[in-house]
Amino acid sequence: MATAQDWTFSGVSGGERHVREWPNPKAAWIALLCHGYGEHIGRYQHVADALHTAGAAVFGPDHEGHGRSAGERGLIEDFETVVNDLHGVALRAAEKHPRRPMVLIGHSMGGMIAARYAQHHGRKLSALVLSGPMFGAKDGLKFLLGMDPIPEIPLDPGALSRDPAVGQAYAADPLVWHGGFKRKMLQAMITTLEAVQAGPALGDLPTLWIHGEADPLVPLEATRPMMNLLRGTRFQEKIYAGAKHEVFNEINRDEVIADVAAFIGRTIV
Repeated sequence: MATAQDWTFSGVSGGERHVREWPNPKAAWIALLCHGYGEHIGRYQHVADALHTAGAAVFGPDHEGHGRSAGERGLIEDFETVVNDLHGVALRAAEKHPRRPMVLIGHSMGGMIAARYAQHHGRKLSALVLSGPMFGAKDGLKFLLGMDPIPEIPLDPGALSRDPAVGQAYAADPLVWHGGFKRKMLQAMITTLEAVQAGPALGDLPTLWIHGEADPLVPLEATRPMMNLLRGTRFQEKIYAGAKHEVFNEINRDEVIADVAAFIGRTIV
């Protein structure tokens, strides 16, 4: 298991941001991880292990209001500040590993953040991986936003993976937000989805889209139209039959992570 170390920095909107780093003094490349809604970077240890073995120095922040970072739990009011926080981590990583290619890997809400980051800073990236990006959730978010009050319905742990242990660990994790969606969070998500949709597309940035075929939270076919808008000239996709939302935690997780590592290996050589 790759050894992690934690550090903090001041977030753009105020308060400390927690970062987990898996150092690699012989790193050939940098992996920047971007986690999803309600969760935290600590859930990505096994992903970091595999990327570390593949030659990466790995970095990942807890977003504002998530995990060990400051902020009201489960709330982000402006995702542009989160993009700026992520850029701060990227700059720190680049300082530690100069002239090393950087790959951004974002899951779900983190996929939306990663796509927005690529629209702002794509020239600084060597590749982008989007795992179950939440583009296909827009209609559901609008439906929730139209309710008054918004019901206190947390994410269903059973929607994450066919492996029941994943849902059990998620439900027992004290660093996961187990409450319902907050109105300002829904508004911010919709605003950011619309900003991503407005472009620009990803151009010549090598991009891999991975998605569970049976994802109940971000349906595959509802996600595809946005991916078709964003996709550039170096775009690949991999859809996993029967998989649910968290493909990195699915019963075939080793296959998924190996596919990501192989894509990165082909891209940054």
